[in-house]
Amino acid sequence: MPQLIALRHAPVVRAPALAAAPPAPCYSRHAPEQTLLYALVQAHYPDFLERLAQEDRAVPEYVREEFDEFLRCGVLHHGFLRVACEHCHAERLVAFSCKKRGFCPSCGARRMAESGKHLVEDVFGSRPVRQWVLSVPYPLRFLFANKPAAIGPVLGIVQRVIAGWLADQAGVERASAQCGAVTLIQRFGSALNLNVHFHMLWLDGVYEANAVRPERPRLRRVHAPTSAQLMQLADTIARRVCRHLAKRGWLEGEEEPAFLTDSVAGDDDLDALRMSSITYRIATGKRAGQKVTMLQTLPGDAGSNDDDAGKVGGFSLHAGVAAEAHESRKLEKLCRYITRPAISEQRLSISPQGRVRYALKTPWRNGTTHVEFEPVDFIAKLAALVPPPRAHLTRFHGIFAPNATLRAQLTPAHRGKGATADAIADHRTPDEKRRSMTWAQRLKRVFGIDVETCVYCGGQVKIVASVEEPQAIRAIIVHFEKHGALEQAHYRPPARAPPAVAA
Repeated sequence: MPQLIALRHAPVVRAPALAAAPPAPCYSRHAPEQTLLYALVQAHYPDFLERLAQEDRAVPEYVREEFDEFLRCGVLHHGFLRVACEHCHAERLVAFSCKKRGFCPSCGARRMAESGKHLVEDVFGSRPVRQWVLSVPYPLRFLFANKPAAIGPVLGIVQRVIAGWLADQAGVERASAQCGAVTLIQRFGSALNLNVHFHMLWLDGVYEANAVRPERPRLRRVHAPTSAQLMQLADTIARRVCRHLAKRGWLEGEEEPAFLTDSVAGDDDLDALRMSSITYRIATGKRAGQKVTMLQTLPGDAGSNDDDAGKVGGFSLHAGVAAEAHESRKLEKLCRYITRPAISEQRLSISPQGRVRYALKTPWRNGTTHVEFEPVDFIAKLAALVPPPRAHLTRFHGIFAPNATLRAQLTPAHRGKGATADAIADHRTPDEKRRSMTWAQRLKRVFGIDVETCVYCGGQVKIVASVEEPQAIRAIIVHFEKHGALEQAHYRPPARAPPAVAA
């Protein structure tokens, strides 16, 4: 197995009836301008751009747009919806969101909730699912970050290897075996480093094509892979992936050592930032290339979650987490975990020296619990995490593929090739027909907050206006503040006297 060792290119309302019932959560704006993340970006993003300009480098337009939209996300002064209760006329202002995929925690959480719901209710349904996690060596992380087009063929190789193994374990001929998987491409690691790896949710079994009956399909279960089997699968994947990349001209040599070619270079000026983020290095300034500060507050060997993984030449394959058919809550929790935002604001803090400190989700083996960055280098880490445009981070394989013959038959949503309108109408409610959840549905599902119901009278809340003009924005905000209404609270306009009756 080739080992990739070097790079050639290296740049509040209470229940009325039950006094003991807890208060129902009420909607309040998340106020991003009061968070540490927002303050760091607002203060140091201009310094980051200036430093890159001094180094004769520029930030791609899609990265600039990510930062600019984040600074506008959830801030009332950049536009909002004005909503009001139809019964008591209590009003509320709802700020616009950026809807970006980079590092915005708020929009990332909404997307996480929607993805979890879709995968559980519309894709997998009541079927056993196992998570397979594939990590790749540093050079290939750099390749996938710079060349998203290289990911598709590599995932095809991985899918064929695992599908073949599942067929063999189930005792089904590979030619007739039907598997299903959804791959979530995660671009970040626990230390905010750029780490392109793959979380694959596989059906924990195989359908046999000639045995699938429209009225009652049956899944042939398989046992969890052993450590030896994971090692063998990782070796097969590593060899085939390296062989494929060598044929494409992105990798030189199929034996040790192997190098990335010069063609791996990206089309923008983020190569140095990406490589620094991948290798835990400082990206800009006088200390560029030095190791990021890592704080060890625990003794060594604090724990590891990949003891049972198959590791070969920098590749790592893990399959230790599974959810049974009746464990829909566990499956949705798993889906939310692998689709979570890149950064957690709860783990972010400032050290006494003024550096940005980020807590690791799980301590490393050497006892490292935190990493520290200079503020400008922290912005560089965020920039490296922004996915390029049209980079699809969710892929469907096997029976879940868009054009799969069995997709409409075996998925709960019954959407896909050969689906009939009658079949869809018989199995889905009106809410399930919607391809995505509304903003209100996301809040209700994740936080138990019903924004469509007035907390004063229980009436229906509707949108009054969408306010985007700066002059109108300022006037409405001043009007709300004049009446003592906080941004996150309701404002109830005073009752108006009836019009005077003409004599």
